[in-house]
Amino acid sequence: MAVGAAPSSDPPFVIRDCTLIMLATGVRAYTLGELMAGVRTVSADSIYYHFWGTLLQGSFEEREYNNDLAHWVRHSLHFHPLAEQLAVLDPSDYADLEALRVDLFDLMDASLYGSERLTWVRSAEPFEFLRHQIVVFDTGHRIEGPADMAEVVPHLSESSVFYHFVDARRRQADGRDDFRVWLDGVPGDHTALCNRLAGIDPYFGHLHEVRTAIAAAFAAHAGVPAP
Repeated sequence: MAVGAAPSSDPPFVIRDCTLIMLATGVRAYTLGELMAGVRTVSADSIYYHFWGTLLQGSFEEREYNNDLAHWVRHSLHFHPLAEQLAVLDPSDYADLEALRVDLFDLMDASLYGSERLTWVRSAEPFEFLRHQIVVFDTGHRIEGPADMAEVVPHLSESSVFYHFVDARRRQADGRDDFRVWLDGVPGDHTALCNRLAGIDPYFGHLHEVRTAIAAAFAAHAGVPAP
């Protein structure tokens, strides 16, 4: 339940929110070769930001590309085939960001040596490798049990959804979101609910769609209509 509800013996879910602060790395790329060099050397935080940070930058508008690298290759190098290859990479499919880094580099390397044009084309606008610092704060809200989540989740901010469902997968050693980790400590059988949450891919879509899917999962578990 929300703040002010009767105490429960179950561990409460602490609702947190966050914001991402962009930080410059000082690494720039004007050519595909320089982009490859950047991908090889920048921190994993930078790879993470350029794939996942766009989720917090968008709104209800359709995103043309899900990551910044694909966007730059398409609109600055004007090379559609590679942009499409980069765009379909889903970071959720990778065990870690280093594995994603390898595939990024390999795709670029194959394109560079397969296209004479890409060996010399130079963008007028550089790709700026950025990283981020996440600032987290406690909203003061506590949820006492899974049945209350169906009512609460639709009202979470998109940045809160990002923190608990996207960023959590990087924070947790086993790659789970905060909801599933919390459910481990709540009495009862939550297997079906956890499996449904695990099946939600937050990458290809918008955070409001992710929020709706999470709320529907909790509603089904509680046996109430989806919000």
